[in-house]
Amino acid sequence: MIEFKDVYKTFDVPVLAGVSLTVETGETLSIVGPSGTGKSVLLKTSIGLIVPDSGDVLIDGESVYSAGGQKLYEIRRKVGYVFQYAALFDSMTVFENVSMGLREGEADRLGKDEVVARVSRALDEVNLDPAIVLNKLPAELSGGMKKRVGLARAIVGEPQILLYDEPVTGLDPVNTATVDHLITEIAERRGVTSLVVTHDIEGALAISDRVALLDHGKLRFIGTPDEFRTSDEPLVKAFANRQAAAAAALKIMEEP
Repeated sequence: MIEFKDVYKTFDVPVLAGVSLTVETGETLSIVGPSGTGKSVLLKTSIGLIVPDSGDVLIDGESVYSAGGQKLYEIRRKVGYVFQYAALFDSMTVFENVSMGLREGEADRLGKDEVVARVSRALDEVNLDPAIVLNKLPAELSGGMKKRVGLARAIVGEPQILLYDEPVTGLDPVNTATVDHLITEIAERRGVTSLVVTHDIEGALAISDRVALLDHGKLRFIGTPDEFRTSDEPLVKAFANRQAAAAAALKIMEEP
């Protein structure tokens, strides 16, 4: 469903250095790695938000970078994007924020009642009560609720692909587990292809069919969660150990 072909990108320094990766239809694949290693940049190249210096990305067999304006629009219609920190519009209600995830012109075609129904179903799917949150502003929501509204916006257009950019950043362990559970539920219920960029290795291992480790712009590992856990690759072991130490430290800080 998604294929990265030898993708390079440099800003002031090289960020992606020849990344080739295939995400199979219906698969959940997580990309993990240290901060600043190019994970979010790679995600954004998948729908042309960032243009690589060389290489290509194919969505369902179609090149994102040789596509013209209308063709690129059609490719993007297949994709829902969950932004880091939710990226909700502060002056818009939850209803207005989520309905922005509908395809261009779809709201007019559906009519107001059906749009409300579609938005309400998306909110239900992320465990938010439409009767309570529909007319609230983002400032009236908790951090976890904002994340779920962002997820509702991504799924309301019924995409084939969901892209997650650090979906649990800034969340406490309970809300982190909730969002991870929703990612798995939505993938299973809708049969979507999911590409997740995250620093949370334990969450990635729990929700993913495969995990890829990106470091200094290169893929250093790709395999199943079990293969990751038992890997003898020094970089994989070092990263996993750092994550375990950080998780243990967080748990100690939260103890009364």
